[in-house]
Amino acid sequence: MFLVTDALAQGAGSGSPNPTLTLLLQMLQFAPIFLILYFLLIRPQQQQAKKLKQMIAALKKGDKVVTSGGIVGTVVGLDDARVVLRVAEDVKLEFVKSAVVQVVAEPAK
Repeated sequence: MFLVTDALAQGAGSGSPNPTLTLLLQMLQFAPIFLILYFLLIRPQQQQAKKLKQMIAALKKGDKVVTSGGIVGTVVGLDDARVVLRVAEDVKLEFVKSAVVQVVAEPAK
């Protein structure tokens, strides 16, 4: 791999290259790596978290949801921090809102 610093070292006829310039060029070589990591890892994770936050904010009574533990239930009560799910005929469970990971779409009838 041909590096820019190698080209500077070969092109300098006399004396050593400027150490500040050499350091700057080495730092610029890492910039594409950081950009790739940002667009492949960090940005998609931020978008997913934003979508999950919007989904939790839009919860309403009657929504069928799945919790992080895999429990499927219907929302029967909501407040700022908690959600109450009906999981069976006479069984209601209370969860923190952040435990809800998916709203299940009802099949078309």
